[in-house]
Amino acid sequence: MGTRFTRILVPLALPALLASGLRAQAAPSRDVILATTTSLQETGLLDTLTPLFRAATGYTLRPVAVGSGQALKMAERGDADVVLAHAPEAEAAFMAAGHGVRRRIVAWNYFTIVGPQGDPAAARAAPSAVEAFARIRAAGAVFVSRGDSSGTQLRELALWRAAGVHPPWDGYIESGQGMSATLRLANERRGYTLTDRATFATLRHELDLVPVRGDEPSLLNVYHVIELNPAGHPRTNVDGGRAFADFITSPAVQDLIGAFGRERIGVPLFVAARGVEPAR
Repeated sequence: MGTRFTRILVPLALPALLASGLRAQAAPSRDVILATTTSLQETGLLDTLTPLFRAATGYTLRPVAVGSGQALKMAERGDADVVLAHAPEAEAAFMAAGHGVRRRIVAWNYFTIVGPQGDPAAARAAPSAVEAFARIRAAGAVFVSRGDSSGTQLRELALWRAAGVHPPWDGYIESGQGMSATLRLANERRGYTLTDRATFATLRHELDLVPVRGDEPSLLNVYHVIELNPAGHPRTNVDGGRAFADFITSPAVQDLIGAFGRERIGVPLFVAARGVEPAR
């Protein structure tokens, strides 16, 4: 049987078009376009922070939630004023290319692999996440990838490389969507996927999927805020971007992030960094 995989197409260009529209219509002095990862939107964290940011600074935050790779591309094009991402290697390359002027840690948690109850690939019994990926491939199990250049997909691809596996195969699906939609698709197909724990915890009562990995260095998930270099992008709201970066790294907001999720879900969804990178 030849290699086959499924790719589910969605209009990935839509967020970029939306950002361009915001850029054209917004008053640069008081509107701040935030290019951000979907996990911060889908967990509800940005819904909590947006009105607080306006009350504290007078700026109106306009989040555009996409994969981290797309968020960084938006910033390169001048379609954002500040970036909040979780793709450390891509962020480092972005900074090295001169697109950002300051990058600060905001929070962290872990990715996990989730799959169907019964764990047919025995991923839970594997000695590491890398070996768990190898077992998923060896079993020919369904695996749903985001396929959207997100920080989650970049980590997934790194794990496949470390496992010596080269997708696709029969049953490998690219959703081309955010984390919530990808989790729901994995649930529908009774497959595995890599997810940030915050989004999974937010949706866990809607899903039959179960986590099969614990805290491992290879699954560390770190979020940074990046202030952008206005050189070549004269429309960038430098002051507004800096105001957001200062806001989200401030002690009061870090306290809020560290407690976020406890009241609604029962557990905090993020560890507030308070300026300190986690041990790797």
